[in-house]
This record gives sequence, C-alpha cells and structure tokens, in this order.
Amino acid sequence: MDNELTLLIGKDEKILYAGKPDKTCFIFECIFNPLLPFAAIWAAIDFGVIGAAFTADKSENMAFFMVPFMLLHLMPVWLYLGGALLSFRRYRNTAYIVTDKAIYASGGIFARTYKSKPFAELSHVDLHRGIFDQWFGVGDIITTSAQANPATMNGRRTSTNAGISIDSVADYAEVYKLVKQLQEDIYTDVMYPNDLRPKENHGYKSKYMG
Repeated sequence: MDNELTLLIGKDEKILYAGKPDKTCFIFECIFNPLLPFAAIWAAIDFGVIGAAFTADKSENMAFFMVPFMLLHLMPVWLYLGGALLSFRRYRNTAYIVTDKAIYASGGIFARTYKSKPFAELSHVDLHRGIFDQWFGVGDIITTSAQANPATMNGRRTSTNAGISIDSVADYAEVYKLVKQLQEDIYTDVMYPNDLRPKENHGYKSKYMG
C-alpha cells in the first residue's frame, strides 16, 4: 500500500481496496501508445533527410547546418522515447485506494500527484478493457463526475466532468462491482433527499444512514 497516499484518507474512512496497475500491461500501454506510429514516421523522414545530407555534394557543409536542425526537429521522437523510458518510474508512483467514501489515486513521473474523488460527486462508473487489457487479463474502472471541475486548456478557463480511473488492475470485476455499489448507494442517498433527509432515508434502501 502507498503510505503517502494513505495520508489523504480521513480517520473515519475504511479502506476497502488498495492496489496498483498490472506492471506488464502498464508498461506496454506506455510504449505502444497512439504516438508510436507518428514518432516512427517522423523519425524515418528526419533520418532520411540526415542521410541525404551526408551523401549530397558538399555534404560536410550541409551536414554542419542540417544535423543540429534535424536533431531539434526530432523533438516529437525524443518526447516519445522519454515517455517510454520513464514508464517504469510512472508505474512506481501509481497506486489506487478505494474507501467507503471516496477513491484515491497517485501518479506522476518526477513530480508526484495525489487526487481524490468522493462517491457523492460520481454519477457513472464504467468498465473498459482495451486490447492490452484483454491480453493481460486486466481492466480499467472509469468514473465520471457529476460536477464540472474547473480546468485551464490553452490559456482558456473551461470545465471537465472527469472522475478518477483505476487502470489495468487484475481484479477488475471485483473492483468494478465494489465501486459501482458504493457510487449507487452514496450518490442516490445524496440526490434523493426524502423526508427532508432525516437520520434514516425511508425512500431508498441505502445502508448509509446518519
């Protein structure tokens, strides 16, 4: 269990699940991501130009200017390779905890990030299994927030309904059922205020009282 992630958990919360992604699937998804074909084509073109610069007439003068420029032009390739090589560090920093009140997740490469989402703010829970997930027998639990969260994209203020994803876990079916049940019980209890929310909610069979 991630000791630093547990610091976010309240004293009155009970941990129901704690885990990490499947290492093999996590690394494969970091390496074979949508940027791979783009980086491969970009590298093939740029290295072809560099090779032509050395074989052309007056290649020494042309290479003197061309090679530094093309190495800079290969920045998308270096970014992809850097992300793939640092996937092991990213895996080490990734962990998930589910309590009876919220979902907690940690991640990041150099700067480590911690985030949480109360079940009262989650409106949907979905199960996703991509190609690598099916190969390695894992799955992703994807949650959606009922509240729009402020965010900044391209310098503009916007909002997103993103929740927290629990990615590439081996016991995905059990975790999905757990998160789905908690989300339904707590979210419905919050959104269905019968009897002006007394100590016991008589309008919905929720085990969360008080």
